[in-house]
Amino acid sequence: MTFDTPIDRTGSHCVKWDMMPALYGLAPDEGLAMWVADMEFRPPACVQQALERMLAHGVYGYFGDDRAYLEAIRWWMANRHGWDVAPEWIFTTHGLVNGTALCIHSFTRPGDGIILMTPVYHAFSRIIKAAGREVVECPLALAEGKAQLDIPAWEAQLTGRERMVILCSPHNPGGRVWSGDELRAVADFCQRHDLILVSDEIHHDLVYPGHTHTVMAKAAPGIADQLVMMTATTKTFNIAGAHIGNVIIADPNLRKAFANTINAMGISPNSFGMHMATAAYSPEGAAWVDDLMRYLDGNRRLFDEGIATIPGLRSTPLEATYLAWVDFSGTGMAAADFIARVEKQAKIATNHGESFGKGGASFLRFNLACPRAQVAEAIRRLQRAFADLQ
Repeated sequence: MTFDTPIDRTGSHCVKWDMMPALYGLAPDEGLAMWVADMEFRPPACVQQALERMLAHGVYGYFGDDRAYLEAIRWWMANRHGWDVAPEWIFTTHGLVNGTALCIHSFTRPGDGIILMTPVYHAFSRIIKAAGREVVECPLALAEGKAQLDIPAWEAQLTGRERMVILCSPHNPGGRVWSGDELRAVADFCQRHDLILVSDEIHHDLVYPGHTHTVMAKAAPGIADQLVMMTATTKTFNIAGAHIGNVIIADPNLRKAFANTINAMGISPNSFGMHMATAAYSPEGAAWVDDLMRYLDGNRRLFDEGIATIPGLRSTPLEATYLAWVDFSGTGMAAADFIARVEKQAKIATNHGESFGKGGASFLRFNLACPRAQVAEAIRRLQRAFADLQ
């Protein structure tokens, strides 16, 4: 795989590029799409070959016999994360936003509070509100630009209506890989307040050298009767359009409640996603991820070095994910002003920090999963857009 090779995604019904004119006023031939969290790279050849076999067969019926799929998940989790998963723990959902929504409906009631450690992935808030539950924002603290837990402050604001915590691990958009001690602190918090813990670990394969992701189920095995794990191939292998994810539940009581929701909603798997995920969780897929992370590490370094040359901008130290989280508060500008410079002058489409909740207003999120030349171009544009500060 040559990650430097640009791929023209315009006209392919790609959200990132084809929706950029309507949402940002930027044409694809002038703008840089660095917002939606998918990659500008093709997945490993084994995934493409799995689809080609489906196309050659030419019949696209209901998917059955998921033994190879379940075994691929078990193999990946054991070999990449040291986590033993029983096949009966695994539920297949239409992605992890869907998986999170199913958890909300399975384990909470309308009016219940659901805790988010903000700023955090914006879809969580959207589905909580749509389900008639209350978003409880527990802001993360910052120390030297890095997100930190602030559990005493969170406990002081609890009302007793809270029923669930959704943890983003590794954290999006902060890029943190939570330590074992931090994960245990979150688990203890949930146990003290009788909260279901939903651990969204979709970025757990996208971790940089010097950092190690710890699966919550391993970090705090004592919380198994309150824990729901969520993982997916989609972010790791750039197959988000397959809309496939896994909700993994060891506790039989939680599993029964979740199964009831799945059955009540008539959910069954997407056969294309099942074949793609089975192919991805393989030695060939693992080698591709290793190559990907070396490349993304180079992009991360280039981007951070470039941002460091612009007074007033600070790139959060990225331990995982390919989503740079840049703080513009040092410019002294209002959000509308620095956003205008990025979008109107630099012509870069990014995610606005305010959409991630409390603590995000001074930030923008940049997607670095693109050819390195695009990262270099983004830096050149930002340097020009903020040249008067230098």
